[in-house]
Amino acid sequence: MNNWLGLLICYGYIFAIIGLAEGLRRWRGYGSGFTRKVIHIGVGMMSWGLHWLFDSPWFFIFAAFSFMVINFLDWRYGFFAAMASSDRSNLGTVYFPIAAAAVAYIFWDTPPLMVAALMPLTWGDGLAPVVGQMYGRRQYKVRSSTRTLEGSLGFFVAGLIFTWLALWLMGGTPDISPGTAFFPALVIMLVTTLVEAVSIWGIDNLTITAAAILILQFWPFQ
Repeated sequence: MNNWLGLLICYGYIFAIIGLAEGLRRWRGYGSGFTRKVIHIGVGMMSWGLHWLFDSPWFFIFAAFSFMVINFLDWRYGFFAAMASSDRSNLGTVYFPIAAAAVAYIFWDTPPLMVAALMPLTWGDGLAPVVGQMYGRRQYKVRSSTRTLEGSLGFFVAGLIFTWLALWLMGGTPDISPGTAFFPALVIMLVTTLVEAVSIWGIDNLTITAAAILILQFWPFQ
């Protein structure tokens, strides 16, 4: 596909996800804590189509850094209610596109690893607070942040499923069988679950992804 057209589709898709989340907020009365995660997961899943949209990572990296600026301005001025956070110290929406750009740059030539590196952040971090809010009973604190064991379990299970699927189903090099894909996915999720549990101020969007990148870079798939 033409990269400029891919860029337009990329912007259109992301703003459509934001619009969907805003629609859910107004129609169903969902809080921004939920709608933020709708955006979080929806945008993260775009990684599955990046090689269809772009011939190289640079157009996507440009889009990611433009959204870093947009998200910072939204954090500062509150343009999108569906992305609002009750914690003003949380810059997670700013860190997310930085993490995505880094993954695309490092793993562009190995699509299964590129998508897998973003799945703990996309699905694990996306569902953890939702599961914690709905089912969380066993709380623990990390400085000023309160979390739940149930939320951490949701992070682990959701991330494991989608990291495994990404390593197995995503086309390109390396070609990984479902059995071979499971153990690295398990290791990634054990490590990133611990990393997420101790990360504060929204930096988990960076630390989770950094941990996944390091494991995938040194994993002997060949």
